[in-house]
Amino acid sequence: MQVILLERVAKLGQMGDVVDVKAGYARNYLLPQKKALTASAANIAGFEAQKAQLETQNLETKKEAEDMASRLDGQQFIVIRQASDAGALYGSVTPRDAAEAATEAGFTVDRKQVSVEAPIKHLGVHNMFVRLHPEVSATIEINVARSTEEAALQASGKSIQELAAEAEAEAEFEIAELFDDIGAAANDDDMDDAPRAEATESDEASDEA
Repeated sequence: MQVILLERVAKLGQMGDVVDVKAGYARNYLLPQKKALTASAANIAGFEAQKAQLETQNLETKKEAEDMASRLDGQQFIVIRQASDAGALYGSVTPRDAAEAATEAGFTVDRKQVSVEAPIKHLGVHNMFVRLHPEVSATIEINVARSTEEAALQASGKSIQELAAEAEAEAEFEIAELFDDIGAAANDDDMDDAPRAEATESDEASDEA
């Protein structure tokens, strides 16, 4: 099926290109999203008549998208979720979650603009991509943690595994200190008992004399 593109479509073509696509792709995506029109003679003629206007509109929206991208790119947003001690989430973090977190932070982002390479199912800092325009995109970071304190530690570059190892080492250190204190107290008791034992032996010797 032939269509004429009304905007740039990745891996397909630029605005004004007439391209061959699968009928299902055109009917289910390109046409309803108004990214293309069927390449009939009437539609091609209509596009040529409006080409200058469409190109001007595209430049305006592209400029707005570039301004948004300059402010959004590299931003990190926190998403709090429950997870196991190993860091596995009870569920997953979706583009909708990322869009809501960005919107709460003051950015206008729709979930349909957000994509991720693989489902997010573990704690940590993950990249997501926001397509603001057919020719403009930004990368954001989603900091998935069980608390804001944990998110702050992850933001500093520590992984959930490192945090768990530090917590375990701290617990072991506290236990070792406790045993040291108990040992020191026992030694003090032994030292206190020693003079008493010497005094008792002296008294017994005097009685025998």
